[in-house]
Amino acid sequence: MTIRHIVMWRVCGESAALRRANAERVRDAFAGMCGLIPGMTHLEVAIDESGVDYACDVVLLSDFESVEALSAYASHPAHLRAKQAAGELRIARYQVDYVTA
Repeated sequence: MTIRHIVMWRVCGESAALRRANAERVRDAFAGMCGLIPGMTHLEVAIDESGVDYACDVVLLSDFESVEALSAYASHPAHLRAKQAAGELRIARYQVDYVTA
């Protein structure tokens, strides 16, 4: 069993360039967790390239060995640092967790 954790953010920014820079900061904060979280088997963080007005700016896709590993991730220091870095930049956050086949 694998637990997939998907998070999408919309970030603040008064211009397209500032929004892109903020999206890059969020991406980099979460990408820095790679290899640091026990039980995390996959991590992918990317910036939206569609440019459509209803799209989120950044997406995180991660897989975990178990529900317990995902739960432990929530309080892991590397995750808390990334979350804090993103907190001031986000204007919306969406999340889905599900079991993959």
